[in-house]
Order: sequence, then structure tokens, then C-alpha cells
Amino acid sequence: MSTAASEDTEVERQNWHWRNTMRPARFFNLDARAALPFCILLFYFRLHSLILTIIITMVFYAFEKKGLVFPSALRAIRVWLIGKKRYGWFAYKRRKLKDFG
Repeated sequence: MSTAASEDTEVERQNWHWRNTMRPARFFNLDARAALPFCILLFYFRLHSLILTIIITMVFYAFEKKGLVFPSALRAIRVWLIGKKRYGWFAYKRRKLKDFG
């Protein structure tokens, strides 16, 4: 290995953490934002909260295996609950531009 190549690998080794700063935080191979039910479970440990935590974790695990990250999974759940057809606002409910000049 030449000196220039070893210097390049050394620089890469020193700066590897900058490439990983945008990676999502993981909690037991899940997105850390999907671990919120575990925090609730720590403070309110009941059988129904344990079951709810397991169900929520399994749902987000299935979404992740499908290829959706946590925010995209929340949007997919919202679309599923609301439906595919989205009605427009009535004209009197639409936001109007205001000039406070």
C-alpha cells in the first residue's frame, strides 16, 4: 500500500462519523421513535399496556420490513384511516390572504 493510499484511508477512518450523522437512531433494530410505547410501559406497567406495546411494536416492525420509515408509516396509517378520497374545503372555510399593512 502506498503512502498516499494509507493517508486517504486514515482520513476516511477519522471522518467516518460525519457520514452517519443523518442515520436514524435505532432501538433493538427498530426506529427509536417507534419505542415511545416502551417509555409509557415503564411508567404504567399493566397487562393491557404491555399488550398494546407489543401490538404497536409489531405494526411498526411490519411497516419497516415493508420499506417504510417511521414518519412514512404514520402517514400510511393516517391515509388508511381517512380513506383514499379526500374532500376539498368549502369556499367559506378556505384560508384567505390577509394584508395587515
